[in-house]
Amino acid sequence: MPTADPLVSTEWLAEHLNDPHVRVVDATFKMPGILPLPKDDYLAAHIPGAVFFDVDAVSDHSNPLPHMFPSAEQFGRDVGALGIGNDDTVVVYDSGGWVAAPRVWWMFLSFGKQVRVLNGGLKKWVAEGRKVEKGQAAAPTPATFKAAFDSRRVRSMQQLVGNLSSHAEQVIDARANERYQGKVAEPRAGLRSGHIPGSLSLPYNNLFDAATGTMKPLDDLRAAFAGVGVKLDAPIVTSCGSGVSAAVLTLALYRLGVENPALYDGSWTEWGAADGPPVATGPT
Repeated sequence: MPTADPLVSTEWLAEHLNDPHVRVVDATFKMPGILPLPKDDYLAAHIPGAVFFDVDAVSDHSNPLPHMFPSAEQFGRDVGALGIGNDDTVVVYDSGGWVAAPRVWWMFLSFGKQVRVLNGGLKKWVAEGRKVEKGQAAAPTPATFKAAFDSRRVRSMQQLVGNLSSHAEQVIDARANERYQGKVAEPRAGLRSGHIPGSLSLPYNNLFDAATGTMKPLDDLRAAFAGVGVKLDAPIVTSCGSGVSAAVLTLALYRLGVENPALYDGSWTEWGAADGPPVATGPT
């Protein structure tokens, strides 16, 4: 790979698309009820040879919360079924809206493997006139993927409740600011509106260029975090609606040299439940 940066360019992927050790993963994801379904988008157009990573399927099905981290055993089994082994070079992308590719990148990293995210995703790939395929890709040859979970990369509700008094970690909320402030209803029914007390608001879409689909330059990312009061040299936890878009912040932080930010997996779907912990509203 060209650098230690988690991002990889469309140019690099185009040059290495036929490399037998490169595995391309489509991680397109949408909120429940939004059509067409992510798998249908994949079937309509995907990068040649890409396999579909279903964020909801590769999760802990015993947990009522959506797409929570699975066990290391399940992650290894599910990823291996996609034809991905520990020694493969993996490039993850989504439709170009920076929703789920960073989440899947963080899952891989949390289970012991560094993978790359395609900068600009499918949106940039298509805009450049590059080839796409339709329909179901040929079934991959199963591979062996040995996963080992690093619990330091994920936070639980209990840990964040403890953080309310300790203030040991900064919590950054990736949701739209209107949701953070509690001005609008949550898209998931039954959840309270507002934010985790003491958390900071940095909507994930502030970190990429909507026109090109590419993540903003490092100086712009650094300014975005500084602008909301984040200290990059202090511990950080990212949060969002259900632990997906928070990983966009996590990816940006990682690119800025913050290699051990944590992600609150349950995020607002857990915290905002009717019987959940205290909720704050307003701009802070």
